[in-house]
Amino acid sequence: MEDGFQSVQQANYPVNDLAGVRRHLSWTVTALPSCDSSCFSLSRGSWLFTQLGEVAGPSPLFYGCRYSKAVHLHMTAATMQVSQKDFEKAQEQLKLLKKDPGNETKLKLYALFKQATEGPCNAPKPGMLDFVKKAKWDAWNSLGNLSQDNARQKYAELVSSLLSAESASQKKDASPEEGRHDGYETLIVTTKNNITKIMFNRPDRKNAINHQMYREIIKALEEAGKNDSTIAVITGNGDYYSSGNDLNNFANIQPGEMEKAAKDGAVLLKDFVGHFIDFPKPLIAVVNGPAIGICVTVLGLCDIVYASDRATFHSPFSQLGQSPEGCSSYLFPKIMGLAKASEMLLFNKKLTAAEACAQGLVTEVFPDNSFQKEVWARLEAYASLPKNSLAVSKQLLRSMEKEKLHAVNSKECEVLTERWLSDECVNAIVSFFQKKSKL
Repeated sequence: MEDGFQSVQQANYPVNDLAGVRRHLSWTVTALPSCDSSCFSLSRGSWLFTQLGEVAGPSPLFYGCRYSKAVHLHMTAATMQVSQKDFEKAQEQLKLLKKDPGNETKLKLYALFKQATEGPCNAPKPGMLDFVKKAKWDAWNSLGNLSQDNARQKYAELVSSLLSAESASQKKDASPEEGRHDGYETLIVTTKNNITKIMFNRPDRKNAINHQMYREIIKALEEAGKNDSTIAVITGNGDYYSSGNDLNNFANIQPGEMEKAAKDGAVLLKDFVGHFIDFPKPLIAVVNGPAIGICVTVLGLCDIVYASDRATFHSPFSQLGQSPEGCSSYLFPKIMGLAKASEMLLFNKKLTAAEACAQGLVTEVFPDNSFQKEVWARLEAYASLPKNSLAVSKQLLRSMEKEKLHAVNSKECEVLTERWLSDECVNAIVSFFQKKSKL
């Protein structure tokens, strides 16, 4: 051990230059064969960065870093000792996380780990179309000349905040809500007082809708349409109603798989929107915060839309090289007029709750501080009305348009398939990931 430490001193590396020490001692990293990069793996209660292709610290599935020589670095500054100790402890604590913290957080962890162990980014810049490696490189490079000490500290603080948030969530989940349906991971579905409530439940991702969530919403609508509830309500958990389609749905698609992925996505979207078109009972959206993309467009298929005054409505399709969906290309001009619909669907105008109400997309706006109380009192009164009368009346209102809406849905999905395969869309998604990777 002393020989190892003396060799470091003789090479004139500062004691606190871990990157220099690492290079001098020729660390070796060994890992198990790489996992499928398109999935997120769970093993023995620990999570692994297969999405990013590299762990941000040791994991039970990775051997991590091994010294080619056993070395003890004797830190002379007390702050350095604390920083290194906290950093190592954080790497162990990271194994305790059971839920995916999201790619944005994983990028931060990855970048801070690399900065803490190697210093400023020294890797060559990946190609533009290598989404994952480019996002990782951007995240690390964005840290600039942040010192290794500060990187270790920030890494430890981030891990601590993730553990605290997960612990609070687990305590909340320990007391199951009355009437809660089983079998959902991205939603909270409950039936109580003749109301089936479908709540988007990815608050750490602003309730962005991934493939699993699309399928679970379809399942929840099917159950709500058949059970004894009188009405169904859709809302969001946390500050957002929903930030729309999770663009990570487009990540890790290999060039040869693009066409199949686009077609599969269109089939899923068509089925998703079709369930809103065919829903047999009154369907009410309770928009508790900002709404973006697909969760805005399907509001035209809801029977009532109540919104908090802090909600906003945004459908940035052209900004992302895409096109309208959710039957909005047909319903929005009918609801708000062609000129106003064009501002939203063509030119990405974001509406306030008051503007959306004035244009007919929202039924009524409530002050945020009394929103939940006022809306749910009203919903409970609606749910006490005769169930069959409401269902029959809805069918009379909607039946004449149903065939037309399914035709519009099919056409929109066909056009979207083409857009997803276009250079414009690919470039827009690359740009999105680049912005997200900047810390």
